[in-house]
Amino acid sequence: MLILGIDPGTRSMGYGLIAVDRSGVGVVDHGFFRVDGPGDFSERLKKIHDTVTDLLDRHRPDVVVVEEVYVSRNAKTTLKLGHARGVILLAAVEGGFPVAEYAPREIRQAVLGAGGASKRQVQWMMAQMLHLSSENLQEDAADGLAAALCHGLRSCGSEFKLRVESS
Repeated sequence: MLILGIDPGTRSMGYGLIAVDRSGVGVVDHGFFRVDGPGDFSERLKKIHDTVTDLLDRHRPDVVVVEEVYVSRNAKTTLKLGHARGVILLAAVEGGFPVAEYAPREIRQAVLGAGGASKRQVQWMMAQMLHLSSENLQEDAADGLAAALCHGLRSCGSEFKLRVESS
């Protein structure tokens, strides 16, 4: 099973693609891309949509996992993040991919055992669990990997957890 996790953002977006099979869990791809720069917000949304569509076409995952909006005190920031999530969800649905959504606290609770963990803690744990270099793992990409792992844990249960720990 290929699981693509996406950490949405309006300035940068992280993603992580994992493969889960009888032999365990492996990282297929991970990274991030910047969406800020010249142009208005609607152009950034198009760039997010096009980039996600390209990821989906290239990897053909079995499921796309998108982190839900973290509600901040700044309503404008929360609303913009909701727009970014919307175009990510649209790209997945247009491509015919099933979508799962998890709250940031739920993802962190699933992979770290602490829903209030920091981005740096998620980055460190993903590097440890997936045998990646923490210096080369960007925080947003680590969040994408964590979202994918959360879905693996939720859909495969304890069997998945044991395989991750033993790999």
